[in-house]
Amino acid sequence: MKKIQVKSVYDAFEYVMDHYYPFGLEEFAMRSDSYAVISIQDTHTQGFGFTFTQSSTCKRVLTLYFDDIIKEVPGAVLFDENMAGQIISFMKECGDVDTLLIHCYAGQSRSLAVGKFIAETYGLPVQKGNFNQYVYAMLKETYFKMQGK
Repeated sequence: MKKIQVKSVYDAFEYVMDHYYPFGLEEFAMRSDSYAVISIQDTHTQGFGFTFTQSSTCKRVLTLYFDDIIKEVPGAVLFDENMAGQIISFMKECGDVDTLLIHCYAGQSRSLAVGKFIAETYGLPVQKGNFNQYVYAMLKETYFKMQGK
């Protein structure tokens, strides 16, 4: 993994579509890097109405459903240790991709927390912004547990 891109759902879709080309016209693709996607979707709408799938350039996809909250809220899904473990396992499988694309609805709070954690873990540049501190702390806590520390 050479870089991490944190984007909104709209910008993530555009990033993926920049890899598309009509049959036999590969030179028209705007991007050719390999990538993996961590897709963070909202639960109150049961997702965004589409999911990302593997392709010739998209090597892996992890889709998680949790809401942008920092404590239990009736009817919402709080990020948990199981989800953190899935992200940590997934990031370890992504060493062979050029880009790790992480998105949530706005490309801010949840996805930025995940991006910050992974960037710090791998010594990559960290995007600035307001991130969900609960998600970030849960990722760090789970990572240390998985490392036996």
